[in-house]
Amino acid sequence: MPDLQIAPLVALIAGILILIMPRLLNIIVAVYLILVGLMGLFPDAIDRLNF
Repeated sequence: MPDLQIAPLVALIAGILILIMPRLLNIIVAVYLILVGLMGLFPDAIDRLNF
């Protein structure tokens, strides 16, 4: 199974959503920052999800 990196995938999806619906910018940035923060605090949690 390939090593999946979540942060670039989340950034790509967030960027596409911002281009489609600019009004979602605040929500997307907040969710992105929360996800990146959680991934930084709990780096082993991604491995436990079996992606």
